[in-house]
Amino acid sequence: MDLAYIWLILGIIGALVILAAQFYSKRVLTFKKIVKTFLLSFLVITVGFSSLWAFIGHTFFAVQTASYIGWAPGSPFQQEVAFANLAFGVLGILCYWVRENFWTATIIGVSIFLLGDAISHISNMFSTGNYAPGNAGAVLVLDILVPLLLLGLLVAYKFLQNRDVRSAIKSLERSL
Repeated sequence: MDLAYIWLILGIIGALVILAAQFYSKRVLTFKKIVKTFLLSFLVITVGFSSLWAFIGHTFFAVQTASYIGWAPGSPFQQEVAFANLAFGVLGILCYWVRENFWTATIIGVSIFLLGDAISHISNMFSTGNYAPGNAGAVLVLDILVPLLLLGLLVAYKFLQNRDVRSAIKSLERSL
């Protein structure tokens, strides 16, 4: 198994640990709470910590990282990618404290970045024949899977949130 999957796996484990703690503390687990927990765990771990890890790789282990991706070492663009990863790492971790629309903005931003990476990897595979593991392997899969997962969870969470609001309004209207 490629080590790139570790951040997705850690995001799942983080959510399961939080849910287990809530379950054993006899808290009610609604579908909305489960979706919210997975979304938060993926934002903090899969986006936040993995992006910081990518920043470290592109900055302090630039030659090894470039080789893994199939790039020529020493490109100044690699430092730009490093700082983009740093930005998303900080945003992902801030999602622990800053909620609601901040999550939406973070998910939109990181999804554009990752899906753009996927397009670049695929283009690079066809134009140069670069099938290095960091270009055509797990990284490519995650560049597509993580945004789809985040966007799907966000849509589900917003839908459940709106349903709760509509239900509360109807309940209030009946009591008047």
